Amino acid sequence: MFLIAGEPSGDRLGAALMAGLKRQTGGDVRFTGIGGPLMQDEGLDSLLPMDRLSVMGLTEVLPRLPELLRLIRRTGAAVAEARPDALVTIDSPDFCLRVAGRARAALPGLRTVHYVAPSVWAWRPGRAAKMAKVIDHVLALLPFEPPYMTAAGMSCDFVGHPVIETPPASPAETAAFRAAHGIAPDAPLLCVLPGSRAGEVARHGALFRQVLERLAPNHPGMRVVIPTVAARAAAVAGLFSGAPGDPVVLDPAAPGGAEAETRKRRAFAAADAALAVSGTVSLELARAGTPMVVAYRASTLSAFLARRLVKVRYASLVNILQDRPIIPEFLFEAATPRALTGATGRLLDDPEARARQIDGFDAAMRALGQGGDSPGLRAARSVLSVIV
Repeated sequence: MFLIAGEPSGDRLGAALMAGLKRQTGGDVRFTGIGGPLMQDEGLDSLLPMDRLSVMGLTEVLPRLPELLRLIRRTGAAVAEARPDALVTIDSPDFCLRVAGRARAALPGLRTVHYVAPSVWAWRPGRAAKMAKVIDHVLALLPFEPPYMTAAGMSCDFVGHPVIETPPASPAETAAFRAAHGIAPDAPLLCVLPGSRAGEVARHGALFRQVLERLAPNHPGMRVVIPTVAARAAAVAGLFSGAPGDPVVLDPAAPGGAEAETRKRRAFAAADAALAVSGTVSLELARAGTPMVVAYRASTLSAFLARRLVKVRYASLVNILQDRPIIPEFLFEAATPRALTGATGRLLDDPEARARQIDGFDAAMRALGQGGDSPGLRAARSVLSVIV
């Protein structure tokens, strides 16, 4: 199998798929491609650092376009040389689908699978038809996505969302996390998540610090924990150095791998509330039962395009799945220090507000496949069904 993941969420998907494939084949499978630390722990020798592919938004992509085009050509050539039984591209469609096109041109009979259906139900519906030119089969994370893919000419299976694979940390684990980081059992604990991409951290770091400065006077004893990705740990530490709440920045490079994921899971469950950039992390927080406020800022151009292209009312998947605003969202110009401070403060102060969110989280997790086989195993079966 040749696998490509371009960001941390894709690395988690790829690692679970790899584990499922090893289980389904009795270990009779070999991997090559591009991935992060979790995929490498499962046996992938990454051709290049995954972080080189992690860009989002027009203003971030344009300065790096020549490099990205070179990486597309290099990766496409690597697929052709490897002649795998299947190419599995994981999210990051702007990069992955271009690689798939080059690989398919070199190997016309190559079976291609894309993990994570494009959100054509939200914006740019024509993407599915374009994807069908280079992709045979799609692994969908959301239950309502397969009909959109099959209508475009691809086969598709709903395999469940990987967030349901990880059980919430136990009370003993959360207590141990607090103790390990010098956080009192009764201290209000806020989890802050400014994003995994360089541009997200740059846009949200200072904003979230302002929120902490506004919250601190009315929340004495408040502590802050900031899980991040290895590539952003230094930048995040600098942005929040000396901030209120004596922030604990969790760098996954130490201890690394599965242990780092376990520590992050404990941090989520230990927190009373979270302030997070909109994205996959909102589902991780929901799985942990951590009430949250979601924000997202973008460049002026990206925000302008999003307003005209996006066709859904909500940004958070929990809200989309339930079709109601369970999680407060503050997008683009609405993401102000004052608005975020008010919403986050209410969560810290109001147990009933936290309980209402948690009720909505339970329903969302069931819709994502909780109670069935693990998504990684279901994804592995689906991949094998189209190549064996």
